[in-house]
Amino acid sequence: MEVKSIFEGITDEEVSKMLKCFEARKMTFKKDRTIVTNIINVKMVGIILSGTANMVRYDYNGNRSIIEKLEENSVFGEVFSRLGSDISVIATSDCEVLFIEYEHIIKRCKKGCSYHSTLTNNVLKLLSQKIVDLNERLEVLSKRTIRDKLLSYFELLANSSPKRTFTLPFTYTDLADYLSVDRSAMMRELKNLKEDGFIRCNGRRITLISY
Repeated sequence: MEVKSIFEGITDEEVSKMLKCFEARKMTFKKDRTIVTNIINVKMVGIILSGTANMVRYDYNGNRSIIEKLEENSVFGEVFSRLGSDISVIATSDCEVLFIEYEHIIKRCKKGCSYHSTLTNNVLKLLSQKIVDLNERLEVLSKRTIRDKLLSYFELLANSSPKRTFTLPFTYTDLADYLSVDRSAMMRELKNLKEDGFIRCNGRRITLISY
């Protein structure tokens, strides 16, 4: 069963008790501010309570790659991000983030609280989901051409959308960084896909017609 939140199956009262016990911290971040950097060394689990952020990596030449789009209830941290030490999380809107020390989540609860076990199970399920998401991303990136990358990514989005219509979760600049392609070349290919009848576009609203 897919887990939508790390607190799924836990009552609001239990969550409040847990957060007090865990000494959890809420922090707010303005758009474009760095939430965490060098994520592999951050011994915390972060949960997006509101807003959006991108998990990004910069190479030695300063080129940016977007690893993941983080939205409400998304979880990030060392255990979820074994992709290198140079990963950062950047707010793409004003954000509220909850931080919990990872040790509190994995250590055995002295009181034997059932909701602590539920939390641990949710973390494991979220980890499994992230593995699936990563495999899907690798499948998209393995395509040789920009057209194939776009169509492969659009197919993933269309499969979970009625009438195969969806709104891109990224700006077009961010989409190019997510697909690791040149933005100008990507925009030309999007125009070609539209002219060839593969897609209909209205801003970031896209309908996948044929693939």
